[in-house]
Amino acid sequence: MELRHLRYFVAVAELGSVSRAAESLFIAQPPLSMQIKQLEEELGVPLLLRYARGVRLTAAGTVFLEQAKELLARAERAKQLARRQDSVAAGLARIGFVPSAGHTVVPRLVRRLRSIRPECEIDVREMVTARQSQALLDGEIDIGLLRPPITSSRLTIASELSDPFCLAIPDGHALTGSGPIDLRSTAREIFVGFTRQRGPAFYDQTLGLCTDVGFSPNLRYEASTLYGVLDLVSAGLGIAIVPASSSTLAPTGFVLRILNRPTRAGCLALAQSRGDPNPMLSTLSELTSAVFDELGAEMRQRVAGMT
Repeated sequence: MELRHLRYFVAVAELGSVSRAAESLFIAQPPLSMQIKQLEEELGVPLLLRYARGVRLTAAGTVFLEQAKELLARAERAKQLARRQDSVAAGLARIGFVPSAGHTVVPRLVRRLRSIRPECEIDVREMVTARQSQALLDGEIDIGLLRPPITSSRLTIASELSDPFCLAIPDGHALTGSGPIDLRSTAREIFVGFTRQRGPAFYDQTLGLCTDVGFSPNLRYEASTLYGVLDLVSAGLGIAIVPASSSTLAPTGFVLRILNRPTRAGCLALAQSRGDPNPMLSTLSELTSAVFDELGAEMRQRVAGMT
């Protein structure tokens, strides 16, 4: 009996159909049926009742399904631990990050890590939140800098950076000024935003902010980076909802105004696998928390100047 036999059986049992399981596994139906039959012969008991329109589990199949899923989960966990141990032995820190963290958190985190662990190899990968979550579960990265929420109970949020939403407005625009701004006053404006492919969580949040107050934004221009969004705003092409951490960047030609009573709260979070034994995690967590504290203090000072 091999793990593939267990995977095949679980797919057939959960989908209730050999043909649908074959499609999901990207294999032909006859070889899949043969593998299931071989498994039953090895066990000496029938696992499935076969009908013209699908299959049902026997009593033995029901018991075996539960155990098969547990064995597959343990095998996956063993693979993750082996990968992580290999990265620890090699002195490797693997960090995933969403695009909006690339200009703010990541440079500071990397500098701090290099200052205390100069021998450590650092692997940084830009990923959207959903991809980071899967990479954490698969043991491909050690920490993720992402935008909540996360859906897996096997992941945990170690620390967060409050990153309130602001409005970036071109210099000389009628909406420039001081103090919080009501987002409803921008309903007729042209917007600049992130491409959804590069930042789906942030894209959905900013779109939701507008729909929550009764309008759909006229999103005419998009850019794949925060710098790109701010450059388009500086060029006078439109306004943009951006994180307050934008205030720590260098671009000019625009002003930032904090949103008045936003319906959604923005934040960046440090995510990791629950119970991960990797000793590198404590170092990465401490350094990231320090960067969050530093950026948070800078943002609070700048946001205070917007109110």
